[in-house]
Amino acid sequence: RAKEIKTKLGTLLQKPDSAIDFIIPYPEKPEKPPKAQKPSPEEALQWRDSLEKLLQNPYGLASFRSFLRSEFSEENVEFWVACEDYKKTKSPVKMAEKAKKIYEEFIQTEAPKEVNIDHFTKAVTMKNLVEPSPSSFDMAQKRIFALMEKDSLPRFVRSEFYQELIK
Repeated sequence: RAKEIKTKLGTLLQKPDSAIDFIIPYPEKPEKPPKAQKPSPEEALQWRDSLEKLLQNPYGLASFRSFLRSEFSEENVEFWVACEDYKKTKSPVKMAEKAKKIYEEFIQTEAPKEVNIDHFTKAVTMKNLVEPSPSSFDMAQKRIFALMEKDSLPRFVRSEFYQELIK
């Protein structure tokens, strides 16, 4: 038993091949999406009243995500995007893999990017994951969408970056 522990510790304590392993990307400022896709001020104005339109627009999604990252609160939009990707999955094997990944990253208690959902929603989602289907995360995704609509969208609309878009 002691030898087993020593072996595991030895593996963990090995030096990385290079210092690159220690570099953690940290954006200084919110990243601005590519200029080519910039929406018209009229189009961007529609985002104030429709989170759905904002999330459907690649520039809008990138802007919103960047804004939330600057506030250290991007887990909700990342969860929403992961759910959208999950729903497009056809293969049952891939669906099960993605469901497990989404659960471990966003749903389970103490998950690295745990989203704020109530106990009931979490329980229903866990029950749905016994047999993953395209609708397994629907309830949780709707809750997070409502949270972003009520909380994150108004903050984004007041942000300098958004104000620049509508000029």
